[in-house]
Amino acid sequence: MSLPLFIARRLYRGEQDKRWVSRPAVLIAKLGIAIGLAVMLIAVSVVTGFKKEVRDKIVGFGGHIQVTNLAQMQLYEPLPVGVDEALLNQLAAMPGVRHVQRFSYKPGLVKTADAFQGMVLKGIAPDYDTRFLQQYLVEGDLPNFSDASSSNSVVISQALAGKLKLKLGDKLDTYYIEDEVRARRLKVVGIYRTSFSEYDNLFLFTDLHTVNRLNGWQNDQAGGLEILLKDYDQLEDATWEIASLLEGHSDRYGAQYTARNVEQLNPAIFSWLDILDVDIWVILVLMMGVAGFTMISGLFILIIERTPMIGTLKALGANNLTIQKVFLWLSVFLIGRGMLWGNVVGIGLCLLQHWTGFAALDAETYYMDTVPVAFNIGYLLLLNGGALAASVLMLVGPSFLISHIRPADSIRYE
Repeated sequence: MSLPLFIARRLYRGEQDKRWVSRPAVLIAKLGIAIGLAVMLIAVSVVTGFKKEVRDKIVGFGGHIQVTNLAQMQLYEPLPVGVDEALLNQLAAMPGVRHVQRFSYKPGLVKTADAFQGMVLKGIAPDYDTRFLQQYLVEGDLPNFSDASSSNSVVISQALAGKLKLKLGDKLDTYYIEDEVRARRLKVVGIYRTSFSEYDNLFLFTDLHTVNRLNGWQNDQAGGLEILLKDYDQLEDATWEIASLLEGHSDRYGAQYTARNVEQLNPAIFSWLDILDVDIWVILVLMMGVAGFTMISGLFILIIERTPMIGTLKALGANNLTIQKVFLWLSVFLIGRGMLWGNVVGIGLCLLQHWTGFAALDAETYYMDTVPVAFNIGYLLLLNGGALAASVLMLVGPSFLISHIRPADSIRYE
């Protein structure tokens, strides 16, 4: 064991000595580190959880990547593409692809005796992954989403049900304005609630056959394909590979394919999520500044209190660098104690929120009713390592105060 580390450990073990004048300052420094790290852990976990929750809901409504008609100018414009087994199998076999499913859109109006609302009727087929809908289903059941016959059943959101005063089993009239107004009566068999108001107020789910008939399409046509990936981090690469595969290809009706991912389809929402990263950096810098300032103050007091010891060490031949290392090692021990407290508090509060959801949110504003948290071991390790490294680096400058202490004066220091 090196001499600086040995001396620092002896000083640290004697921390509880009531003769230490610096004990209040050291305690404040450790509390500063603990509070700063706890706030950083909570902030990163909450923002990571919030972004993941919003992203997962958007993906649940539209998939990671959509393959649609190249001529489609608007997101919910009903333009068909031909879909055959060869194309489905080719896309499903691509690396990173978890599932491929068909869908169709039909914008229109839903009207009851008391109110009306604009909406998009989404038709889905038997190959559709309904786990997302099942997760957020609050009443009723999902119908048989067929591509060969109409069920005349629909799943609507709790928000729309409240606005239109609908309940399970009620009939609703939907209208579609083209060259002439077309009407379709559907029965409410399920009610879902994601708290994502932008989509809850928009989507009604029914079978693919119903929507295709309303659009006047053939059985082998659909509004497009939704592609679900195994890993969201592969989104850009997968989009490029799928777009390259489909480039220049047309279906048997002459429509060309195009591929766009969820971030390209929803640029405003994902730009807003990216802004949250800036807020995180502001919080991290402020917390590190507060923690660093309290630690610097504590180090100054430690040095002043140990001035006679510094003089003695210098008189015995220790150079400034060796003594600096003593106090830096001592700071590492004190910072480590504060970080331990910070991890216990920060992770503990995050776990409590995850299990109980005690911190509520306004779902209309934040797209969810409780504060979400997500744990990422990589982020936790980076935060702890970064906080330790930054705190020690901030103390290197103040430790040079030791070089101005002269043995002759310091040994007589009182």
